[in-house]
Amino acid sequence: MNQKIKRISDLETKYINEVLNTGFRSSSGALMMSRLEDAFRKKFSMNYAISFVNGTSTMHASLEAMGISEGDEVIVPPLTMSATAFAVLQANATPIFADVDTETFVIKSEFISEKITSKTKAIITVALYGLCPDMDNINKIAKAKNIKVIEDNAECFLGKYKNKLVGTLGDCSSFSFQSSKHLTSGEGGIVLTNDIVLAENIRKVQSLGYAGVSAKKSKITKLDIQDPNYLRHTSMGWNYRMPELCCAVALAQVERIDELVDIRIKCSNLFTDVTKEFSEWFVPQLVEENFTSSYWTWATVLKRDDITWHDIRDLFIKNGGDGIYAAWQLTYLEPMFVNLDLLGREKFISNSNLANYKKGSCPNAEWLQPRLFQFKTNYWNFSDAEKQSEILYRTLKNFS
Repeated sequence: MNQKIKRISDLETKYINEVLNTGFRSSSGALMMSRLEDAFRKKFSMNYAISFVNGTSTMHASLEAMGISEGDEVIVPPLTMSATAFAVLQANATPIFADVDTETFVIKSEFISEKITSKTKAIITVALYGLCPDMDNINKIAKAKNIKVIEDNAECFLGKYKNKLVGTLGDCSSFSFQSSKHLTSGEGGIVLTNDIVLAENIRKVQSLGYAGVSAKKSKITKLDIQDPNYLRHTSMGWNYRMPELCCAVALAQVERIDELVDIRIKCSNLFTDVTKEFSEWFVPQLVEENFTSSYWTWATVLKRDDITWHDIRDLFIKNGGDGIYAAWQLTYLEPMFVNLDLLGREKFISNSNLANYKKGSCPNAEWLQPRLFQFKTNYWNFSDAEKQSEILYRTLKNFS
């Protein structure tokens, strides 16, 4: 196969020029933001989309909009980028870490149940590497306890769960347009929801608590702000709005979403195929029936003790490989949690919860993290992926 696509195409350039041609006049409004939000919500058949400056502010705003604050607990997985827990801390709430499944690598409903208390107000699931957890069981648990569910889908665009798009399953969902993601505008993010009250509240948090914004209206009018009697701010909010230039790029990426996701899936399938004979000890993330991964990365776990993570990585690079990413350190084992250096937010965490930030809290995740390999899937020329898969095969053959 000789498939090639462009990460950034002429369409992105066209939309950027449209913004530049406005001269950034305030009278031009947030045209690209509105177009992006409309295109994204329609792609997912959702009622509301609110764009953000990044994919962490999305979750912080969602928590704030839900009224989650000091004294509240939010359950999160430890095996993911720490921004998921950061968002909880930014809302002055307490992140509680629930363990993951050793085969799918994602948060598991039974471990969520173990961590629920009377203070639990939300669960943030993470669709890790493009694969979502068992959302039916998680939603069932949440509904029984009147707990909100936020989907962190920074790594999952067009993934599916029981033929439903990931991002349509919780109370709201968060996506990232950071540079490594399926769709990118350099930075940015977006929230989806069908709940109009939640959407209105999220927009208020996103836009400085402005009176004139709404679930689908992203900017106050020039006529309003020219009135000396206009009362602008009905609530506290942040300036989390996505810049028009970023919106322009993200809009083009949304319009190209199928090809941008498809090539990652094809690259991942290639890696799966060439490593089958080693699958007893070099085991890919399990994608069960009724699940579809969008493969932000192709992830595997090493199930041998006679060779190390670095043995494989070093030989892969020596053979001409691009390199291999390790999994993030577990969030609660990062120095900020170990030392409780949380910019003062440690005062909101009760002593009874500090044990949640110690080694042994999530044994499955602790076993997995040093054994995980994350291989690139963002090869815009498929022949490059074919070369890398051949190098990986030769590398693993050396250890078989």
